[in-house]
Amino acid sequence: MSDEHDHLDHAPAPGAPAAPEDSSSQALAEALRSSFAIVRFVMVVLVVIFFGSGFFQVGTQEKAIILRFGKPVGQEQAALLGPGLHWSFPYPIDEVVRIPITEIQKVPSTVGWFAETPEQELSGNLPPPGPSLVPGVDGYVITADRNIIHTRATLYYQVDQPIHYVFDFVSASNTIQNALNNALLDTAARFKVDDILYSDVAGFQDAVKQRVSALADQEGLGITVKQFNVESIPPRQLKDVFDQVTDARQHQTKVLDDAHSEENQVTNSADAQAATIIYEAISARSNYVAKVQADAKAFSALLPNYQINPALFEQQELVQKMGWALTNADFKAYLPTSPNGEPVELRLMLNREPPGPKTGATGQ
Repeated sequence: MSDEHDHLDHAPAPGAPAAPEDSSSQALAEALRSSFAIVRFVMVVLVVIFFGSGFFQVGTQEKAIILRFGKPVGQEQAALLGPGLHWSFPYPIDEVVRIPITEIQKVPSTVGWFAETPEQELSGNLPPPGPSLVPGVDGYVITADRNIIHTRATLYYQVDQPIHYVFDFVSASNTIQNALNNALLDTAARFKVDDILYSDVAGFQDAVKQRVSALADQEGLGITVKQFNVESIPPRQLKDVFDQVTDARQHQTKVLDDAHSEENQVTNSADAQAATIIYEAISARSNYVAKVQADAKAFSALLPNYQINPALFEQQELVQKMGWALTNADFKAYLPTSPNGEPVELRLMLNREPPGPKTGATGQ
């Protein structure tokens, strides 16, 4: 009873002013309400920013793939996003993977070349050669005739199957580089050193390119080889020896060129003479055939007259031919024919020119 009495003694009377504790509670409640309103506004802004950050732009030279919890959104070509503005859930829900499809990408080989810093490679200043190759540092390849040379290749490619390029390999560019190294070593082992360095440089480059393309197709890399360059040099420690071989090869080439030039001159002259002889022979043959044909035609035209009266024909032809023969003769004589048809004997007395007097010194 005493407790209830004490409680009633402390209760405020109706209509009495509020105690200080009630004013502070009300102020705290107002402050909390204001804070919650600010927090709600900030959260709304953060949510808007969070979802707004999901917009991304795909360039004209690339494709994009959205990975949702590590898996592509869509199947095959449907998963590829073209150029333009797109949206995805922000990270870590979604992840956007961009794939350059029209950009030409470059991959260099990492085997077959001596140690060289990037600065030296850009400047073109080769480092001085040591007394020998350093294993593990200086790269090289072995040719088919068991020679050692330095060679390196640069592959320029374009991605034409982005799905395979991105999802079938942990690092497609490293796989391409491994294929390039494999092709360089394998092809060098099938070519002789002279062919790689001098006589068949283009053939060696084409063989390496074909090997890389075959490996890329075999592994399903989804790329197309656009350009391919191969550079090969002899070991720098043997530069003087290879220079001597090069000089000898150039001298041999000059001698062979001179011989071929002389051969061509002789052959052309002989061909011209042969053509002239053949042309003259053909012309003589044509003239002779034309003459024979003309004579045959003329004799064929005279044959009917001869067949009618051979004796008269012979006499007429003889008179005609003798007339042509004796046109400019100063003396003409005709021999009569004997009655029996036998030829008349004609005897001519012909004397030599009388000798002249002898000339010369007279003796005493």
